[in-house]
Amino acid sequence: MNRDRLTRWLYPALGCLLLVFCLYILNRELGRYSLDDILDSLSRISDRQLYSAIGFTILDCLVISSYDLIAFLHLKYYLSIKRILFTTFITYAVSNTTGFTLLIGGGIRYRFYSTWGVPNKSIAKIIALGNLTFWLGILTLSGLTFILNPLQLPKSISFDISLIRYLGIVCLILIGIYLSLCRRRKRLRIGRKIIRFPKLAISLSQIAILSLDWGLAAAVLYCLIPDYVGKSYLSFFSIYLFGMTISILSNIPGGIGIFETVIVFLLPKIPTANILGSLLAYRAIRFLFPLLTAIILVCCFELQRKFRKSS
Repeated sequence: MNRDRLTRWLYPALGCLLLVFCLYILNRELGRYSLDDILDSLSRISDRQLYSAIGFTILDCLVISSYDLIAFLHLKYYLSIKRILFTTFITYAVSNTTGFTLLIGGGIRYRFYSTWGVPNKSIAKIIALGNLTFWLGILTLSGLTFILNPLQLPKSISFDISLIRYLGIVCLILIGIYLSLCRRRKRLRIGRKIIRFPKLAISLSQIAILSLDWGLAAAVLYCLIPDYVGKSYLSFFSIYLFGMTISILSNIPGGIGIFETVIVFLLPKIPTANILGSLLAYRAIRFLFPLLTAIILVCCFELQRKFRKSS
């Protein structure tokens, strides 16, 4: 079996094993709770919490819609801002919920951008820059969070917290090297391919956009979880960052089951049923609401396009 075939099967297999393990943990944690307990926790979420979560979700949708604007600026390719925002929102609203961001997100971008005459090479570069934005943002957020506010693990786990800080330093060193190469406009040759680093301003914009995106996304769930002793946004953000990173790397659609397990495990101060009630509301507001909006927009777009062709 060659390396490509091994990689093709290894990652999905690891993701499935991780999902099975997380479902086992969730089942064990939920064994002592009934459906009525979870529904009761949902009913305890106040209108103020819901409105705040919806508000942060709308702001986050505006932020994620601007991801591809940076890519078009880097490529110096002109396309209507309205079309860029439309395509980017559809891309992330669908791929965030279904998973497989590279495959599904790339297909959606190709579907719309090619319709509007964007060359295939440019679309490929836009997709690559989108993936680069993710890793730049993750390394930066992880580095800062691990150093300034490292993840607080349960007392049942004996782990040297200084190791987390060292990992944060490594993340920031990698980002520093990358930004230095961007500032000097270096080129990297890999075989026959030449990788041109974007301008420093472009890379900093990528980091800022993803950081704001995840900051708002964490705020959505933070608004919905019940109060507990020592509750603070910064300490919660480190938990959210870890949970989302693991769920995305797992390639499980929407990270469902995996993200919930991390939150339940790392927030032991809140009864599990109450956390799951908040997580259900979070899933509906943060994922289903943008997805339904995207479906409506796509239907309107296709109907309008069909009507124009027929007329």
